[in-house]
Amino acid sequence: MFISIMVVVFGLAGLIKGLIGLGLPTVSMGLLSLIMSPLQAAALLIIPSMLTNLWQLLAEGRIGFFIRRFWTLLLGIVVGAQWSFLPSLGHGKISELLLGIMLLLYGIYGLVAKDLPNLAAYEKYLSPFVGYLGGALTVATGVIIIPIVPYLQTLHLKRDQLIQALGLSFTASNICLAIFLQQHIVQNSMQFAWACFAVLPAILGMWLGKELRQHLNERRFRQYFFIGLIALGAYMSFPNLGFT
Repeated sequence: MFISIMVVVFGLAGLIKGLIGLGLPTVSMGLLSLIMSPLQAAALLIIPSMLTNLWQLLAEGRIGFFIRRFWTLLLGIVVGAQWSFLPSLGHGKISELLLGIMLLLYGIYGLVAKDLPNLAAYEKYLSPFVGYLGGALTVATGVIIIPIVPYLQTLHLKRDQLIQALGLSFTASNICLAIFLQQHIVQNSMQFAWACFAVLPAILGMWLGKELRQHLNERRFRQYFFIGLIALGAYMSFPNLGFT
């Protein structure tokens, strides 16, 4: 039964990531947190998320260019993850609430945000601050969504550049999360085995998503994706707020 859940969750998350360049940690953390603690879900997520992010990052080349451009953003992520002002993953209900709120807010943002301002002129000032918030939220919830993704979208990068910039940010945040988990929990061989197993459906789903990208209505798919995030975020948030 658990194998089937893993295949469906990571296959679906990989498919979405292949289609729109993001969604693997968001979808998998959200769904897995329905049946296990965010701490356990994050431990299962590290390896498949890391490998798919590296694939996304390396696919287009020019890594040095993106590192030079976004090095202050990456530094902010590291600092935020190491010296976070937010509760960590180990705080159970608080982490679930934060994760649910992030999913809910990002789903709403994805549906309503249309003409985003161009903040490229302020990039050198905003990147360290945005990176710090992103790193802090990564170790608090296990995913990096807000404010990294909206911020990179306001820089009005080309589609392939945006996907690669997201891959770079996600890779950095995954490394920080892996270090955090190593410092705060004891990994056992079973967790590592399940994490390795999750790579296969994630990679297959991502490959299928990339193949389908040219044949599906991406705009409509994005709408369905964000509506799903709103529903999942609301389901996770409201019980933790006492609305049961």
